[in-house]
Amino acid sequence: MLLTELFTWAIALLALIPCYSDIHSNFVPKLMRESSFQHLTFAICFILFLLWSAEAGIKIGLGIHFLGLTCLTLMYGWRIAYLVCWPIVSCLVLFGPLSLASMGQFLLLSCFVPILTSYGIFLISYHFLPRNIFVYIFVAGFINGAISGSIHLLVTGLFYLLTGVYSWPTIVDNYLLFMVLLAFPEGFLNGIAITVLTVFKPEWLRTFSDRDYIYSHYHKK
Repeated sequence: MLLTELFTWAIALLALIPCYSDIHSNFVPKLMRESSFQHLTFAICFILFLLWSAEAGIKIGLGIHFLGLTCLTLMYGWRIAYLVCWPIVSCLVLFGPLSLASMGQFLLLSCFVPILTSYGIFLISYHFLPRNIFVYIFVAGFINGAISGSIHLLVTGLFYLLTGVYSWPTIVDNYLLFMVLLAFPEGFLNGIAITVLTVFKPEWLRTFSDRDYIYSHYHKK
């Protein structure tokens, strides 16, 4: 298990390397300069901490909770979204149910994987689907959340299978069985959040542009 923990920690740390330029040139200066951006970021960290603390599960390690990471990814982009996960997960170690040994695994499986999945689905919708506000909300928001949440469960289940912690029948019966039940709520949670932000605070969505999703749509008409 020690080798597995070291491996997940190494990958989680290496995943920060491509984030450096965005952190240094964009995120940190904006965070230091704009108090409203500070309040937004701290509020999101607190909300996700509460969301991830409400974890349920039958087997150790096979915990189930809502992610909300599709919304986070669409707000910040994948690099900053992954960075924001670090203080949240650190608080889970300090005040929640997560152990320090499991922190790297959590960052890799429950943060990095769904964030990359969410950003990948957003890119597919952006490049291959019509660019209008409804596609952004329902595909990049709702459907994206459902798919990324399901892939998170599947990848986590495969991880425990490959590391020999649980057998495949145990994983299916105690973990993957909930994939269908959680897909819609996860999609709904992210979809509603994206809908509200698109209507009232589009400037908070880094991946949303009026020029792409609204003006270009009416210009084509």
